[in-house]
Amino acid sequence: MKLIKKGHSCVRIERDGRTLVIDPGFFSEGDAAVGADAVLVTHEHPDHFDEGRLRAAMEANPAARIHTLRSVADQLSAAFPGRVHTVGEGDTFEAAGFEVEVHGQLHAVIHPDIPRITNVGYVVDGAVFHPGDALTVPGRPVDTLLLPVQAPWSKVSEVIDYVRAVAPRQTLDVHDGLLSDQARPIYDRLLGDLAEAGRSRLTPGESVSLAR
Repeated sequence: MKLIKKGHSCVRIERDGRTLVIDPGFFSEGDAAVGADAVLVTHEHPDHFDEGRLRAAMEANPAARIHTLRSVADQLSAAFPGRVHTVGEGDTFEAAGFEVEVHGQLHAVIHPDIPRITNVGYVVDGAVFHPGDALTVPGRPVDTLLLPVQAPWSKVSEVIDYVRAVAPRQTLDVHDGLLSDQARPIYDRLLGDLAEAGRSRLTPGESVSLAR
């Protein structure tokens, strides 16, 4: 299984000629989802859900499907009837030949004055977990955690404790589009020293082979 890092929180996962894309938002490349057989979206914020990128994927591949929570599905179902599937916590399904489990319900707290929206995370093939914008502990072992390293809703101590709670073999950085070059060495040192898991930071376009 091959994972390709795209901009910010978007990744492409490829296996046996099939491609699954997660969270093609406006910080990812314009064609981040083009060529996908299936797309997963964790929530409605535009850095994870960009309608133009999804339309490009759906138009490029008439067989492509989208799996997402209701708040996003309601915005897309009319444009792509029968091709958008609503999912929620506890669901399991197959997307482009990948086995997917849904974990989580709510976005992390940004501020008490801002209402929380729904957010789901996805475990792919029992091995890779993308939590979206939440520090959801999936309640099952995962080999690779796609770690949201920086966001308006998090602080680094929470990110470190989150890795310890999930206890993956390794983490791969996502949700790093707002992280400046000056800040990256600080995050690299703190997460590398304290998070108690192997860690990689890929630049957009770089890839890594993952165990299933």
